[in-house]
Amino acid sequence: MQGHGGKLFTRMILLGTIMFTLLGIGAVSSVQVSPTVYAAKSTCDLEAPGGTVKHVIFVDFDNVHLTRDNPNVPSDLEQMPNLLNFLKDNGTVLANNHTPLIAHTADDILTTLTGVYGDRHGQPIANSYRYFKPDGTTSSAGSFAYWTAPINSATNTTDAYGTMVDAQGQTTPAPWVPYTRAGCNFGSVATANTILENIGVDVPTVFGPNSPEAAEVASNPAKATADFVGIGIHCAQGNAVCANGQADLLPQEPGGYTGYKGLFGHKFVAPQISPNGPLTDLNGNVIQDANGNIGFPGFDSMTPAVSLSYVAAMQEHGVPVTYAYLSDAHDNHATGQAFGPGSAGYVAALKSYDAAFGKFFTRLAHDGINKTNTMFVFTADEGDHFVAGAPTPTNCDGVTTPCSYNQIGEINVNLTGLLATQQNITTPFTVHADAAPNFYLTGNPARDATVTRTFEHGVAALTALNPITGNTDKLTNYLADPVEMKLLHMVTADPARTPTFTMFADPNYFLYTGAANCNAACVAVESAFAWNHGDVSPDINTTWLGMVGPGVQHLGVNKSIWADHTDTRPTLMALLGLKDDYQHDGRVLFELLTDKALPKEVREHLSYYEELARTYKQINAPVGVLGLASLAISTQALESNTPGDSTYIQLENELQALTTQRNAVAGHMISILESAEFGGHGASDQNMFVQGQKLLDYTQALLKQ
Repeated sequence: MQGHGGKLFTRMILLGTIMFTLLGIGAVSSVQVSPTVYAAKSTCDLEAPGGTVKHVIFVDFDNVHLTRDNPNVPSDLEQMPNLLNFLKDNGTVLANNHTPLIAHTADDILTTLTGVYGDRHGQPIANSYRYFKPDGTTSSAGSFAYWTAPINSATNTTDAYGTMVDAQGQTTPAPWVPYTRAGCNFGSVATANTILENIGVDVPTVFGPNSPEAAEVASNPAKATADFVGIGIHCAQGNAVCANGQADLLPQEPGGYTGYKGLFGHKFVAPQISPNGPLTDLNGNVIQDANGNIGFPGFDSMTPAVSLSYVAAMQEHGVPVTYAYLSDAHDNHATGQAFGPGSAGYVAALKSYDAAFGKFFTRLAHDGINKTNTMFVFTADEGDHFVAGAPTPTNCDGVTTPCSYNQIGEINVNLTGLLATQQNITTPFTVHADAAPNFYLTGNPARDATVTRTFEHGVAALTALNPITGNTDKLTNYLADPVEMKLLHMVTADPARTPTFTMFADPNYFLYTGAANCNAACVAVESAFAWNHGDVSPDINTTWLGMVGPGVQHLGVNKSIWADHTDTRPTLMALLGLKDDYQHDGRVLFELLTDKALPKEVREHLSYYEELARTYKQINAPVGVLGLASLAISTQALESNTPGDSTYIQLENELQALTTQRNAVAGHMISILESAEFGGHGASDQNMFVQGQKLLDYTQALLKQ
């Protein structure tokens, strides 16, 4: 214990040095835009510094991979050469882009759209979360809902926060606002929370509970979904496209947002973008759902042929800024059987995706929309971890020789039964089923309560016999309670969204609650799903970002620039000459920009700002060096079982202190960066490099104890 105390003393001296130095840091205010400067613009005015930009096309894939899942099988993008060649021949593809945590569709897309982590947009806890009710039980709620909608839950009526919530408990600023203020109509095709996501809470939020649209929901919900969900246009003030639209209400938007209108749903958008008949996909098929209702076909049906048809039609009919979502190619939505790399159905799906991109770029070129006047952004929400046995034949490449899989599918684990069987734990709980499950213990006990600590120890000790490999696997890779989740930007202003703790499991496993007496059925392969995400794993957390357009360098595929999803938004705003009314968590990717596109202050001191930005990312990003090291420390703390919980208490205290100091250093760094990026002035502070490195050194020392 004496040696242990000696290490602690050394680390506290180091932390004290950081704290002492921070006392001398001068304040650099966040970049804010005064509400009085806004004036309605009738035409799209993008003052892009790198050249003329008349159009913006932003596309976010659901789980499409740049790198190979099987070394013999070309990756998703390799099988879409029409897209990949366009990106690498005309711009830059970052192959070292990263997700936030949890790495899930809602959190990842919204982080990309806003440039802030989940603690500032409200969606860091997977794709849904639980709410504690007065009796100590929980109710489920979905995170996919319109930007200003209340919590998407029929059972939760007491939570004061809406779906999107910033650090102050207000509605997160909407991503379309800088565009519409600049006079540009903003079209959204199935892009998370910028359109109506459901007919439950979103229709009454936008149209009103007594509206004809709400009546259609009651009388014909399938048709209402096709009519109102998934498609929308947010118009510039006074623009004719939305003359008959709904008021676009953002009552808490910084700087105000009054006098703007929007069109919500295919029913109202289609007449504007397809005035001569039903809208068809890129293959000439009328866009409709599985029941024959003309309109939005559902999120799983947003293939490139469908989504990109909406994008092209919007661009051709007065909507110069379009954001779109594309569904994944690796799930067989018709049969419910998952594909694997090189499966015939997977290869066929990617071939159709590639053909759609060929038609899309040809159509845009015919319209005069190209790399000289358009900012193109393509990215993916996260990677997926593939779960299966070896393919047959072993040398299959998918393209010439199809791959088959005798064993395929994530390994499902019944946590309720496994905890009772292996650990004799029957404490009531609910969980968000996932590869990174969020646990909610009934009654919401404190993080250091005996019942919580016993439960965490039980989860940490769980094992499973892998039915694919025959090995016995330890299920827990990492554990994070609210202390660590706060460091990882996973704790929101709404306390009801914070779970008791989060388990980041072996990515081959998907964990859920079920029967207490499951026996052998506690662990089983689920062949309908073979692609896991949410977890901490390189193939999940490393994704890609492609950009083409005026001001973007032609670097091809670049593996050296480290970025994460928060960096996309500020980089795009800088390239377009626009500003947000808040400070981002991400930084402008200076390495991607041409000299002409760089802010003057940055151009004159480029090496300083690049080094500062890189240091900032490694101490602030959830899967940066500090974030991953702290997660390992958190796991050590929660798994520990020393007398009096002494190791747990010590490490938790140090993680809390680390978070405070990290926030101070990172906050100062991003203020310097944003001032140079969007404020036009510099605030050089060489001491920031020293402070950033001290934080990294401190974390490594803590990890090695």
